[in-house]
Amino acid sequence: MSKFAEACDLYKKEMADKLGIAVDEGLLEAVAKGLGPSIYNADSSKVSCSDQTEMDRVKNNFLIKKLGMADSPELDAALKEVCEQMGTANRNKYRAIFYYLLVKKFGKESTYA
Repeated sequence: MSKFAEACDLYKKEMADKLGIAVDEGLLEAVAKGLGPSIYNADSSKVSCSDQTEMDRVKNNFLIKKLGMADSPELDAALKEVCEQMGTANRNKYRAIFYYLLVKKFGKESTYA
């Protein structure tokens, strides 16, 4: 099994078992593939909700640049909502799952079609 497949299996298990979220496997794999090698690094594969610089980076580089959203308070609210959805005590907020939830929240699945 490839490292990519192993990572995707980990994300699917995390979503189903810990978060109780139904998974669109094709979308999750597309989001993970779009993240490139960052999913293999222990630090870059996770999102830190307590780090405002990290939240700003996700907002600017993913929501605004990748998904084509306009900067608004709605983006900050969505980031906060996804942080809460993944669990404030959850130390493993995987970037692929985090981005997947943002894509679903804003209905931007077509970006990965």
